[in-house]
Amino acid sequence: MSEFNHLQAAHCENGVTTSLLQHYGVDFITEPLAFGMGSGLFYIHIPFLSVNNGPAISYRTMPGAIFKRTCKALGIKIKRKKFTNPIAAKEYLDAVLADGRPVGCQVGVFHLPYFPPEFRFHFNAHNLIVYGRDNGSYLVSDPIMENVSMLSSNELEKVRFAKGVYAPKGLVYYPLKVNEIDEKIIKRAIVRGIKKNSRDMLHIPAPFGGVKGIRYTARKIKKWRDKLGVRKAGLYLGQIVRMQEEIGTGGGGFRFIYAAFLEEAAAIMGMDELKDISDEISRAGDLWRSSAVQMAGIYKGRITEQSDFDLSAEMMMEISEVERQVFKSLKKLKFQY
Repeated sequence: MSEFNHLQAAHCENGVTTSLLQHYGVDFITEPLAFGMGSGLFYIHIPFLSVNNGPAISYRTMPGAIFKRTCKALGIKIKRKKFTNPIAAKEYLDAVLADGRPVGCQVGVFHLPYFPPEFRFHFNAHNLIVYGRDNGSYLVSDPIMENVSMLSSNELEKVRFAKGVYAPKGLVYYPLKVNEIDEKIIKRAIVRGIKKNSRDMLHIPAPFGGVKGIRYTARKIKKWRDKLGVRKAGLYLGQIVRMQEEIGTGGGGFRFIYAAFLEEAAAIMGMDELKDISDEISRAGDLWRSSAVQMAGIYKGRITEQSDFDLSAEMMMEISEVERQVFKSLKKLKFQY
């Protein structure tokens, strides 16, 4: 294997997917293509789960799905392995690294020493690459960092076996074999990702996922002030903003990445319609960012009337409709490849 090339990315799993695939010879892959082929865009508000004492909300698909789906769409065989024993996890990782293979790892961010203290909290769905060893420490390429880092054996074990929601359980993953990928395979992977994302956003049965999930949260927000009180309702909105703007790339950021995917797809597929739809999902990203400003004002106590909560809900209703139209348009497209 050649020397590993660190790439900085907007989102950790996109970045790990892109860096690993480029390292294994998939030269054309970009972060937007990985995100789109992996049908990474989503929204879910899980009513029976709490994260950091607030609502459990995600603006992307389940952790690990982007890498799996992208590789499957491109016909790339992969290896994924979890562990119950930290010693076995270390031995396996060391053996793969000794074979010259960089490895993706799911970790918790709370104990990552190179993270600024204000970004360390209990979130276990972060992804990074371990690409080698140096004097007993591990060489780490974390896509959201500008430069590579190092972790001691104890530090790496601590984050690989973090406890709580989405506990990583020492998960490692990496490509096993990459066959030749021609233009037809690339186009097919793009179409597959778009169709999967359209189904997920429009037709997921649960009322708290996809565009329906955005409306679900909006209806909740209207009730929070009376049900929870101004202080706790504000904390809940602060949680939405944190999940939206600080976890990975957040709600708006993921929409901008998906817009970039549709732009790249438009060029590859020769379909100007995808560029037009890209502009609309960018508009959704702008609306998410505006809603974050509104909710942050409530969280900080600057605006606390019921009308302020209602406006936050109405902004989310508008976002839901914009994204519904985006994926309805994508679903109607006739692809040829």
